[in-house]
Amino acid sequence: MQNNRVIGIIRRSIVPRKSPGRIYLEYIRLYLIYNKKVTQIKLGNYDMKTIVTGGAGFLGSHLCDLLLENGHEVICIDNLVTGDTRNIEHIDSDRFTYLQHDVTKPLYFGDRINYIFHLASPASPIDYLDLPIQTLKVGAIGTYNMLGLAKEQGARFLLASTSEVYGDPLVNPQPESYWGNVNPIGPRGVYDEAKRYAEAITMAYHRYHNMDTRIVRIFNTYGPRMRAGDGRVVPNFINQALRGEDITVYGDGKQTRSFCYVSDLVDGIYRLMMSDYAEPVNIGNPDEMSVLEFAKRVIEVTGSDSMVVFEELPVDDPKVRRPDISRAKEVLGWEPVVGLGDGLRETVGYFRKCQMNRA
Repeated sequence: MQNNRVIGIIRRSIVPRKSPGRIYLEYIRLYLIYNKKVTQIKLGNYDMKTIVTGGAGFLGSHLCDLLLENGHEVICIDNLVTGDTRNIEHIDSDRFTYLQHDVTKPLYFGDRINYIFHLASPASPIDYLDLPIQTLKVGAIGTYNMLGLAKEQGARFLLASTSEVYGDPLVNPQPESYWGNVNPIGPRGVYDEAKRYAEAITMAYHRYHNMDTRIVRIFNTYGPRMRAGDGRVVPNFINQALRGEDITVYGDGKQTRSFCYVSDLVDGIYRLMMSDYAEPVNIGNPDEMSVLEFAKRVIEVTGSDSMVVFEELPVDDPKVRRPDISRAKEVLGWEPVVGLGDGLRETVGYFRKCQMNRA
């Protein structure tokens, strides 16, 4: 009975009955499924079945929330290398499914998938320096697998790329037309080049297979559910300030960043997916400030007595980072609405609660 059920799923949803070559592939898939080399699942009946890879992460979990609010059935996929099920434990919906799975391994669905948001990847310097091979594999093999699934299902595909494709930019702000200044063999190159490759293969599938694809280039984002120890400037500064420790600024603090609140960011991602625009789009907040100025803002919001101390700047750390969001405004009608003060207060409140829960 179980064999017949799986064969039926594959025949209905994946393999055209009149194609001998594809029927041969059916039995290859069955062999792989029953030998646990791939995963295959069957879903319920909803009109907007949507996959979010990396869905238990910081951005992915907020995107899952937004999709559910907009009526989607959400399949959250995460291998929990950097994600955390605590980010999705608040979700109580029969339109939400969590699947622990590594997207560098193939995945097949028995029902039609309409949208795939591919966010899976280590995304902070600490993570991709500790996990360089995994970072490259999810950018290359993971993206290839998800594009293959989107092609098979006729799904619209969105790649979560990054401002890191611009490297240490020589142009400020950075428009989508800028090709970047990346060191491919530096320690940060594993992330930068993984995302640049992911963009290249996404556009190749768009042009060669006429697939419906989107690319979002995400700039610095902050908000609740960031990991306390992920090494990025926002959780680092806030947690140091809340503990009354000195705030560590790398270099002289004159390097600049811009910070987009997470609700604005996922709104931009969703608008892009629902648009008809296939070229890359920057999503981020164009309000630029120095890292030193940001440290002072954190001290102010937290009410901390922390002092600022300086340490050596990491290799290839970008000196400027500011998005040109002209395309997002024109194509998506999007721009950020949450100011830094409001966003910081929400984020500080989240980390303060986390510290109290750990005490």
